[in-house]
Amino acid sequence: MPIKRFIAGAVCPKCAAMDRLKAWQEDGMQHRECVACGFTDSMSLEAPEELPTRVNQTQPDPKDEIQVVKIFDTKTH
Repeated sequence: MPIKRFIAGAVCPKCAAMDRLKAWQEDGMQHRECVACGFTDSMSLEAPEELPTRVNQTQPDPKDEIQVVKIFDTKTH
């Protein structure tokens, strides 16, 4: 039987009661339960796959090429 602990300062998403949520881990899942209204939910402890961004990619994106910009003076003297 896993140890169930209260989460200090946590607010129940269903009934908004503060300090009534208890949490525990079991079978690779994080569980929480409100003792006031009976709300329960669970989520996986596995980290999600990192989304590809320009920072974590090894191949440069062709859209990121440096381009020269020419500024024309439109004033007529």
